[in-house]
Amino acid sequence: MAMSSGRSNQEIVPYSGDLEVPVQPVDVQRQDSLYLDATRPAHGGHHAGRDSWLRTLRLGFQCVGILYADLGTSPLYVYSNTFKYGIGHEDDVLGVLSLIIYSFLLFALIKIIFIALYANDDGEGGTFALYSLISRYARVALIPNQQAEDELVSSSSRHRKPSAPFRRAQWMKNLLEASKPAKLTLFFLTIFATALAISDSILTPSISVLSAVNGLKLRSPNLTTDQVVWITVGILVAFFAVQHLGTVKIGYTFAPIVVIWLLLISGIGIYDLIKYDVGTLKAFNPKYIIDYFRRNKKKGWVSLGEILLCFTGTEALYADLGYFSIKSIQLSFSFGLLPSVLLSYIGQAAYLRKHMDIQYVPNAFFNSIPSTLFWPTFVLALTTSVIGSQAMVSCAFATMSHLQTLSCFPRVKILHTSSRYSGHLYIPEVNFFLCVASVIVTISFRTTGFIAKAHEICVALVMVITTLLMTIVMLLVWKVNILWIALFFAVFMSTETIYLSAVLYKFTQGPYFPLAMSAVLMVIMMVWHYVHVKRYKYELQHTVSPDEVKTLLERHDLKRVPGLGLFYTELVQGIPPIFPHLIEKIPTVHSVIVFISVKHLPIPHVDVSERFLFRQVEPKESMVFRCVARYGYRDSLEAANDFVATLVEYLQYYVRDLSLYCTAEPLRTSYPSIRIDSFSWDKKHSGHGSGIHAEEMLTPIQSFSELTMHQVGMSSRLGIFQPAKMNLEEMLRIEEDQKVIQREVDNGVVYILGETEVVAKPHSNLIKKIAVNYIFNFLRKNSRKGEKMFSIPRGKLLKVCIAYEI
Repeated sequence: MAMSSGRSNQEIVPYSGDLEVPVQPVDVQRQDSLYLDATRPAHGGHHAGRDSWLRTLRLGFQCVGILYADLGTSPLYVYSNTFKYGIGHEDDVLGVLSLIIYSFLLFALIKIIFIALYANDDGEGGTFALYSLISRYARVALIPNQQAEDELVSSSSRHRKPSAPFRRAQWMKNLLEASKPAKLTLFFLTIFATALAISDSILTPSISVLSAVNGLKLRSPNLTTDQVVWITVGILVAFFAVQHLGTVKIGYTFAPIVVIWLLLISGIGIYDLIKYDVGTLKAFNPKYIIDYFRRNKKKGWVSLGEILLCFTGTEALYADLGYFSIKSIQLSFSFGLLPSVLLSYIGQAAYLRKHMDIQYVPNAFFNSIPSTLFWPTFVLALTTSVIGSQAMVSCAFATMSHLQTLSCFPRVKILHTSSRYSGHLYIPEVNFFLCVASVIVTISFRTTGFIAKAHEICVALVMVITTLLMTIVMLLVWKVNILWIALFFAVFMSTETIYLSAVLYKFTQGPYFPLAMSAVLMVIMMVWHYVHVKRYKYELQHTVSPDEVKTLLERHDLKRVPGLGLFYTELVQGIPPIFPHLIEKIPTVHSVIVFISVKHLPIPHVDVSERFLFRQVEPKESMVFRCVARYGYRDSLEAANDFVATLVEYLQYYVRDLSLYCTAEPLRTSYPSIRIDSFSWDKKHSGHGSGIHAEEMLTPIQSFSELTMHQVGMSSRLGIFQPAKMNLEEMLRIEEDQKVIQREVDNGVVYILGETEVVAKPHSNLIKKIAVNYIFNFLRKNSRKGEKMFSIPRGKLLKVCIAYEI
């Protein structure tokens, strides 16, 4: 954005004697993180109490379609898997029902709905969000690309109180930051839970649809298992085939269907309770749990693995928090899903107490419904099962997108299927993988029994990992009383460990399958992340010093060609070693060069006004800049043309503001920097506390409204920055610099991608050579290329390759 050459549209604001500053009459919003945080509401709007009840009710209705279909269809298969070998005693039904009731209340209602939902990262939930939340309060990331400004775009507030909770939080922070094993353990738990979630996304469609299709056997006794399997496969293929249409919206479109389903199963539950055995309500007495274990001993303990299926889907509910508000979920869960599902379990239990023969158990749900309601119930069950599968598949897409931002997975194509909701994603490669895997699981295992056991391990392990991360959040972020933390950890870790032990006991009967899939995914994640970290550290150790850059740019044989060169690099702290490699091979660079590092922060979204950090490279006449473009893990990358337009606009602001401010004292940095409230000042200057040192920072842009009387006065009070005394010559020079940038943009933009081939050093051990030379390079060659990720036109692309030994 070039400044006007005339002065008719400007006015002179006198201030402090001889200082005269030209000010644009148009008020442009100041681009400053602290200013934005102070002038806008926190991102926690999802959870704010200001939401109207009408909006909460509307969101509560909408979330039924996305969040509750999986939980709402669990009555289809819980009893059939728990009593797979028959019912030994009439009161065993009451014992299992009592376990279902209190497990559902403890793990789904109390832990997830009323505790875990508050452990969110700016409204985003799930295991990845917990890791992101922790990383905002402690430097636990393994890649050393943190910047001081990154903390300024976080809406979290950090109060420093000399209390016992604060001391414990500080102890936890120091432990996580100082201990590499602690960082690695936290990272391992996060990617393990992520791999389990993806494995769960394979199993959920299979078990949900297969359970619903099995109901056909009641009306078509001649239907064979093979036919049921192939019908299920056909539905699964059709389900995955329409994902590219953006079927995450199915949650909104079919919310009325899920509501009807919940009303139907609750009504059938009441009908069965009255018709068969009202005494089933005795199951609310927990003594039947004790009696059940006393009678069945080891068999009762093993059955816990099937009972935990009653709250499968809570992990997807937590992960999809970002679409809704906490109040809407709590309201719809407590008064909608909870009574409907419990009534369904109670009704089936009443039916099974009167029909204990093994022939009634495999299809207990469909056997218990009135015959006149069979077909409507079957259609609704099948539809709701598909909707429940959609929630898990959408969760897998979001999880894979998060992995990309954590540099834990090869690049894949990510499409945004909604212009209104940024979290609505579609990933073709992942969709194809899930489809093939779900079909293979269905054809291979054929019944819900094996798939259910495989499903159990995913649920149990994610429960335990969530409890561990939640405990860290309570210590580090919430800083609650230690007694509450101890109670939370003791109750949930003890009970979840018992459930997990019951699942692991049947390891060879199914749980090994998702663990094997998760192991493969984790190998991919760890190898990719390991090489990425090593490569980044190598580049960091071999950055080009400012003096070397100056020497390169002042070479007599260096030619400057017209145009803007955008040099993409992952390195944040300096000029990458590939730049002198380019000049050595081809001593030609563009008239304006911008080194761009695209960086993802551990927060969901970064406002466009906070996106770019700039710093100019000496000498100024060379017109070389460094830029960090920051995104949240829910933000999408713009198309190349849109990105350039925004980048150039903010670069114009930076060039202007760089000359508008000067420092009253020399800065210990080789690059000009003009951010007022990012720098530290000594107490002898102002009497205020210290902030962040200048040499640690890149410079965000600021706009012309910084020159208001209030901001000028603030600058003088700080004693470090003062607006420069501008004359016409300096103003014309600023305008000329801006015109140069715009002219070179008009001359053409060239996108320069630095690609590195990484190999292990000759003396490396065999495992490292296999991981780097074979696994990583295979993944790199078969992953999505950088030009496609950034939507770079082929005709404007220049690749520069270099090899590193790590």
